[in-house]
Amino acid sequence: MQPFTHLDAKAAPLDMANIDTDQIIPKQFLKTVEREGLSRGLFYDLRFDADGNAKSGFVLNDPKYAGAGVLVTGDNFGCGSSREHAPWALLDFGIRCVISTSFADIFYNNCFQNGLLPIVLSDDAVRALMDEAKGGNHVFSIDLESQSVSAPSGAVFRFDIDPGRKEKMLGGLDSIGETLTRRAAIDAYEARAALAQPWLERA
Repeated sequence: MQPFTHLDAKAAPLDMANIDTDQIIPKQFLKTVEREGLSRGLFYDLRFDADGNAKSGFVLNDPKYAGAGVLVTGDNFGCGSSREHAPWALLDFGIRCVISTSFADIFYNNCFQNGLLPIVLSDDAVRALMDEAKGGNHVFSIDLESQSVSAPSGAVFRFDIDPGRKEKMLGGLDSIGETLTRRAAIDAYEARAALAQPWLERA
């Protein structure tokens, strides 16, 4: 998993609430367990019409938001069914951070397991960032160490994050990676267990 420390990136304003995981990555794109290529299906029904043509009114089709790494969006982002493909698709598109007033629990947890930083801010803060993202200068700075979001206007917003999750994000550790940091202790335990219960080794 790629560590998240500091990000300077364009912010795209997706001014919608209750965006569910089927809107983030529709079911027809869930036939793969590969993470690469899922950006094609990201927000598919919002980005494209029935003929597969890009909708000019959708923010991520706007050239000025090309290469956006931050998404500022409405309340309850990532609700609906559980699908890890949702953060995969966002990351494959190049989005490393999503800012909202709230996230669905399962989506929120999946973000941390994949290196996508979900930031929860107050409604006033999100609205201020949304307005700035809609302006001409919309490069935001996200700093995980200081837990801050800096907008082009100079406004700085602080966010809360669980210390354990913060440490794993900074180190680029998912659950497996965190376990492997204790490999020496695990190997020592296995060696002791093999001596104490050798019959288990023969099973």
